Amino acid sequence: MSRFNLYLLLITTVIAILSSTSKSIRFELESGNTKCIAEDIKSNSMTVGKYSIVNPHDGKPLPDSHKLTVRVTSSYGNNYHHSELVESGQFAFTASEAGDYMACFWAADHKPAVTLNIDFDWKTGVAAKDWTNVAKKGSVDVMELELKKMYDTVISVQEEMNYLREREEEMQDLNMSTNVKMAWLSFLSIVVCLSVAGLQVWHLKTFFQKKKLI
Repeated sequence: MSRFNLYLLLITTVIAILSSTSKSIRFELESGNTKCIAEDIKSNSMTVGKYSIVNPHDGKPLPDSHKLTVRVTSSYGNNYHHSELVESGQFAFTASEAGDYMACFWAADHKPAVTLNIDFDWKTGVAAKDWTNVAKKGSVDVMELELKKMYDTVISVQEEMNYLREREEEMQDLNMSTNVKMAWLSFLSIVVCLSVAGLQVWHLKTFFQKKKLI
């Protein structure tokens, strides 16, 4: 194997290891039911998704019972994609807010019930970039294209690390705030318990003094 091929293999391997999220799954969904898939996406990241119902009978049109309603929303409830009663579709957007994004699939109700097989491909970050168009527009060779992929992947990984560091700091701040609140709650609970105990002692002492028992 030539040095060029070895170098190309090394670059491809690094990209495969460091590549951003690419989720491709096939799942079953019974008519009348809903299934949601979540993906944690950082702000300003590109994301693309494709979905389609697998045809149980090759070469024939899909039955009328095989329809999907799909909605993609952010953790803040903002809607990024919505399609009703479709056989396939796709979405693409740049995340304006960081957090968990939810893709929910609802199969149209049908009697008798049918089970749909759905292919879903969801990519974010570098994996969502159309490198074929980049190569066509820039007229770059294979080596240059792979180097550009590697560069963008490294930048993406660095941004992902910064994002995870920010999330870690947020969680630490939340834990510290929770611990402080719990400490104050424990202190107030002790104060209340001691106050109640003191009132009970005072009440009993007053009662016994009135009865001239002490």
